[in-house]
Amino acid sequence: MFAQWFQGEDRSYVSKHQIELLKHTVSMGILCSMSEFDKSGFCPCGSGKKYDDCCGAIISGLKKAETAEELMRSRYSAYVVHEIDYIVKTCTSDEQNAIDVEETRKWSEESDWQGLKIIRTEKGGANDKEGVVEFSATYSRKGLRDIHLERALFKKVNGEWLYDRGELVPTTVVRQGAKIGRNDPCPCGSGKKYKHCCGR
Repeated sequence: MFAQWFQGEDRSYVSKHQIELLKHTVSMGILCSMSEFDKSGFCPCGSGKKYDDCCGAIISGLKKAETAEELMRSRYSAYVVHEIDYIVKTCTSDEQNAIDVEETRKWSEESDWQGLKIIRTEKGGANDKEGVVEFSATYSRKGLRDIHLERALFKKVNGEWLYDRGELVPTTVVRQGAKIGRNDPCPCGSGKKYKHCCGR
């Protein structure tokens, strides 16, 4: 889902903007720990719809994502329910070649997914060929908790929306563990070393 994942210096605070984003996430009832997620319940993307009527139908192939935002939401939900093949399939070919599937699967399964918020969109409609979705996603893994902000770019290829690449929106983070080493696997789940991914 996230081509890049912001990993800055250790910080002991978050911005007011991040706090408001998290409050919104909690108030919408979309905190989604995998241990509690029930596919018969509401979709983890925060749409307010049932999973099977929302991202579940797209992930399973029963329907296509009609907009870039729908694809963004479905890719987030795919991480929550560990549908990594869907993550790979919905990337452009260049992104697919950069993915380490097993590392991405491990990252998905070890993470506690805590909410998605769509901040804004540009184009990405049913009649467009390109689109942008700026979003925030909150997750924690092994003592690391981040609110990730990304400007994701999408392309329509052969009538289907695909994730093309992402541009990070710099922000502060809360760290609950040790600083990541440059030669450690990047926690964004790309399968690359931190220094070759988010640590660049």
